[in-house]
Amino acid sequence: MTRKKTAGSRVLWIFAIGQLGWSMLSGIINNWLVFFYQPSTEEIEKGLPVYVPQGKILGLTAVGIIMAFGRIFDAVTDPLIAGKSDSLRHRLGRRIPFMRWAALPFAAATVMLFIAPFGEKSMGNAFFLFAAAALFYLCMTSYCTPYNALIPELGRTPEARINLSTYISVTFFIGTAAAYLIPNIASLFEKSFGYAGSFKLTIGILSAVAAVFMLLPAFLIDENEYADTEPSKTPAFSSLAATFKNRDFRIFVCSDILYWIGLTILQTGLSYYITVLLGLPTGTTFTFFAVMSGASFLCYPAVNMISKKIGKKKVMIFAFLFFSFAFLVTAGAGMVSGIPPMAYGIVIAVLASVPMAILGILPSAVVSDISEADKAETGDSRQGMMFAARTFAFKLGQSAAMLLFTSISQINKDIPSGSSGHGLGYRLTAVTAAVFCLLGGIVFLKYDEKKVMSTTSQEAEK
Repeated sequence: MTRKKTAGSRVLWIFAIGQLGWSMLSGIINNWLVFFYQPSTEEIEKGLPVYVPQGKILGLTAVGIIMAFGRIFDAVTDPLIAGKSDSLRHRLGRRIPFMRWAALPFAAATVMLFIAPFGEKSMGNAFFLFAAAALFYLCMTSYCTPYNALIPELGRTPEARINLSTYISVTFFIGTAAAYLIPNIASLFEKSFGYAGSFKLTIGILSAVAAVFMLLPAFLIDENEYADTEPSKTPAFSSLAATFKNRDFRIFVCSDILYWIGLTILQTGLSYYITVLLGLPTGTTFTFFAVMSGASFLCYPAVNMISKKIGKKKVMIFAFLFFSFAFLVTAGAGMVSGIPPMAYGIVIAVLASVPMAILGILPSAVVSDISEADKAETGDSRQGMMFAARTFAFKLGQSAAMLLFTSISQINKDIPSGSSGHGLGYRLTAVTAAVFCLLGGIVFLKYDEKKVMSTTSQEAEK
């Protein structure tokens, strides 16, 4: 087989721009969908309509059930798309054709999720949201699974994989930060389009920008120059089963599910922690995320250097434990007298920035290491399935987080602001996230990093 070129920094940054695009779309959904369809009393008073029925079924809200179904549907399609990508024979390669096809529908489906074409508290809106969620997650899988499969192929050494994971972590944070800007941008259009209409317009604008970012690597990177484009001959579900036979991958996946439960609760709850617990305007959400992102960026060089020196495992376990502590601090928001709300919010942002920097960079590099070791041991090139199995896992975590957050957050929701117990549900969501992150760190202790790295090193020397 012809030896492939090593991707330089320019190519890696072009690739990372794709993540900037899809993280904007993912950030819009993770940060604002529940906020939009399950508004707090404060947001209803500002003029945000209640678009879907707010009752519960077996303790679960309609929005929580719809979004959990969407992610489960997404998780089921992951191995199907991964199998198609791994086995694709196309002149452009195995991954690029999917990325070109999926980018525009992915952006369009994001906009559809916020249309709400029927009146207030309408089941029609609930059914429309259900269908739009399924389409959104199908398009997300069709772009992100092939995209992620290119990570170990563009980063051909452990050091290169850490560098590439750093680049895509940077663009992930920028994309997510752009999503947090929605209230700030929407305020510019509020007089003309109303409170809800300005949100919808802003989401449409950001989705169009995201589509452009996602198309850039799909058209500017020649996959055939850098990646192994030989199709895998293993059927999709046989490949998925073989993937989960890898012990170290199973350990990673279990810890990753727990981590994504915690992270999704943070992303979904941040706007509520700020507006309900700290009593600050919605627009300050971006301020805190900007602080968190800036502090994370400052940590990136240290994460990159330390993980190369002492290994990824130790650094990730530290991140799990520290993230758990940050969540416990979040649960106390607004309860500590003498600390101004803005100051407390900045403390939370700075604390969260450290584990977010670590867990934003290293998990993709760990999956790349495992996939390369697995390829060396089995001879089968199924990076797409390895990353699909990872996304399958974290989407299950996100589904669980949506169900947990939308249900737990309803506790004491109707208690007036200033009364004892107001915001208790939101505090409990933060405590729940702390528990899951702690468990994630405990599980990851079993990962055998020495064996994985030894296998990849031996393969690289051949």
